Amino acid sequence: MKRNIINISRSRNMTLWERLYLPEAIRGLYTTLRHVFMKKATIEYPDEEMPIHENFRALHRLNTDENGNVLCVACMLCATVCPANCITIVAGESDDPNVEKYPVSYEIDIARCIFCGLCEEACPKAAIELTTNYKLAEYYRTNLRYDKELLSKTPITRRKKE
Repeated sequence: MKRNIINISRSRNMTLWERLYLPEAIRGLYTTLRHVFMKKATIEYPDEEMPIHENFRALHRLNTDENGNVLCVACMLCATVCPANCITIVAGESDDPNVEKYPVSYEIDIARCIFCGLCEEACPKAAIELTTNYKLAEYYRTNLRYDKELLSKTPITRRKKE
């Protein structure tokens, strides 16, 4: 059994110019100097804010009527359609004969939310919407559970509807 062996010879010697490594050093210096004079890509947050797209989805908002009552009818569609299971609703019977149910408690765990917007699309009363408010930084994870009162006080920053 004969083996096929290929010999590779590296007989080429480097020239004096290549051994000095001067061309490569000059090329590296040129690249460095070129990047020094380019425009910075860094944005100094929070002094400067990055422009966001008009369809950007961020913090949720529970819409209210003119009396300040939440428009949610506790149909559980948003909680059912949520892929992250971050919406928790406890429904209660309403005293008003025109309203069957209302949310006793409505919580969204923002730490688990993936901001997909399915809850907004599933809501038949347009009670929940995603705003462009993206400043959600907190020191404690428990502060990322937004209840009904906090969600209804979210500033109104509307997105462009598709």
